[in-house]
Amino acid sequence: MSDTASATTDVLFEVKGGIGVITLNRPQALNALNLPMIQAMDRQLVNWMTDDSIKAVLVRGAGDRAFCSGGDVKAVALEVKEGGNGTLGRDFFHDEYTLNHRIFTYPKPYIALINGIVMGGGKGISAHGSHRVVTENTLFAMPETNIGFFPDVGGGYFLPRCPGQTGEYLALTSKRIKAIDTVYIGFATHFVPAASIDALMESFTAIRWDDREKPAAQITKVLDQHCAPPPGESEIAPNRESIDRHFGHAKMEDIAASLEKDNSPFAADTRTAMYGMSPTSLKVALRQIRLGGQMSFADVMTMEYRLSQRMIRQHDFYEGIRAALIDKDRAPKWQPARIADVADDAVEAIFAPLGADDLIFTA
Repeated sequence: MSDTASATTDVLFEVKGGIGVITLNRPQALNALNLPMIQAMDRQLVNWMTDDSIKAVLVRGAGDRAFCSGGDVKAVALEVKEGGNGTLGRDFFHDEYTLNHRIFTYPKPYIALINGIVMGGGKGISAHGSHRVVTENTLFAMPETNIGFFPDVGGGYFLPRCPGQTGEYLALTSKRIKAIDTVYIGFATHFVPAASIDALMESFTAIRWDDREKPAAQITKVLDQHCAPPPGESEIAPNRESIDRHFGHAKMEDIAASLEKDNSPFAADTRTAMYGMSPTSLKVALRQIRLGGQMSFADVMTMEYRLSQRMIRQHDFYEGIRAALIDKDRAPKWQPARIADVADDAVEAIFAPLGADDLIFTA
C-alpha cells in the first residue's frame, strides 16, 4: 500500500512507510475518547492486522498538550442521571474494553507516542502496546477513584504488575507522575525528548523493512537511536519503602490505619489525597487490583466490564463527574462518606457476573 490518508472528524488514519498512524484529533478536548473514535480505531486495527504492507501501528495525539486525557465519561454520567436506557454506558465500555483487548493481543508492534497528558482511557490505548514512548511533557495518572469510578481500561492487569505496591498507591491516590516515574513503574519503555519527536517519526517512516528481522526489533533499533535518560528526580523511588509498607495491606481500613500512624510528610500528603477519593471506589479499586494480579488480561477485562456497568449506576459516579466536570466545584459529597461505612457485601455485589450481558473474550 502506498502512503495514504483517511479521516473522520475526531481520529485520523494514514499510512506512512509501512507504519499505520493513528492520530487522536480532539486537541480542544485533550484528545478524550468518544465512542465513534473507539469504534473507528478498532475497525482500523482489524483492517491493518491482516494487511502485510503494514508492519507496525503508531498512535499519537494532536496538539502539544495531551496524548489522551481519558474517555468521555461525562456523557455516560449524564445519560444515567437523566434516566436513559443505559445504551451509551453499555456500548461505550463494551467497545472501549474490546479495543483495549485488541491492543493487548495485537500481532504487530504497537507504538504509543505519549507527549503530554495521559490519563484513564489514554492509558488503555497505550499501556498495553509493545512500545510506549514518553517525553518530558508526559503527565500520567489513573484518576478514576476521584470521580467515583475505578481504574479501568486494563488497570486491573497493569497496576498489580507495577513494582511493589506502587500500582495500589497510584490508583488509591490518583497521583500524577512525570516521565521519569512512568519509566520507573514500567508504563514507559522509552524516553525521547519532545524536540526529537519529528526526527523519530521520520526515522520510523524511513525504515527499510527487512524480512530477515522482526518488525519489533527494527522499531526498537530506531527508538534506541533517539532515546535518552528521562530528566528530573523520581518522586516514587525515594518513597518506595513507605509505599510498600502502607499499601501492602489487604483491606482499605488497614491501609488508612497504617498511614494514620505515620507522621511523615509523605504519609500526611498521601492521607489527604486518599481521603478525597470516593470511599466506595477505594474499596472496589483495591479488590480489583488484588484480584487482577492473578488473572489473565482477558479475565481482567471481563471483571472490569462488570464493575463498569454497576459503578456507573452508583451515586458516587455522577457525583464525582458533577464535581469534577460539570459544576467543577471540586467538592463531591460521597455516599457513604467514610471508608469504614462501605459494606464489604456491597463491594462484593459490584463484582458479581452479569450473566448473558458479560463481556467474554475467547482468546
